[in-house]
Amino acid sequence: MPKPTTKSELLNQAEEKFAKMWELINSLSDAEQNATFNYGSEMGKEAHWGRDKNLRDVLIHLYEWHQLFLNWVAANQKGDAKQFLLNGYNWGNYGEMNVEFWKRHQNTPYDESKQMVHNSHAAVIKLINTFNDQQLFTKGAFDWVGGTTLAQYCTSVTSGHYEWAIKKIKAHIKTK
Repeated sequence: MPKPTTKSELLNQAEEKFAKMWELINSLSDAEQNATFNYGSEMGKEAHWGRDKNLRDVLIHLYEWHQLFLNWVAANQKGDAKQFLLNGYNWGNYGEMNVEFWKRHQNTPYDESKQMVHNSHAAVIKLINTFNDQQLFTKGAFDWVGGTTLAQYCTSVTSGHYEWAIKKIKAHIKTK
């Protein structure tokens, strides 16, 4: 998937990958949607393959990363300097933050996780729509974004993460 260079491309990729993810999920029976993952030989070496045990875990991961983005943008737009990741985490240990998210939602019902991620996706798309191409794709457009662009964060929490989820769901389908 080519890196988006316009707001329109960014939004199209986000919506396309989100729809593709739901197409895969909806192709599964209720029992398969609620089943424990058994990746077998499909399992990669990254920690998330062992962490996420079912579709709920994957959807909650997406939801929590949406929340990171929404809260980060909102705080910084108000002038409250806030890093993207939760306090106490950095890009070297964010895997531990993902485990925290996982633990936080072990009692969240699967049906609730579906609604949560639909709502958070809609909120992210709505927020992206408030920015123009220059704000999204120009380094330094916002000092709180650091040395990258806001679009890179947008892509990460939408199409990039949806592609990650699709890969996990496809592995689940292959081993069911």
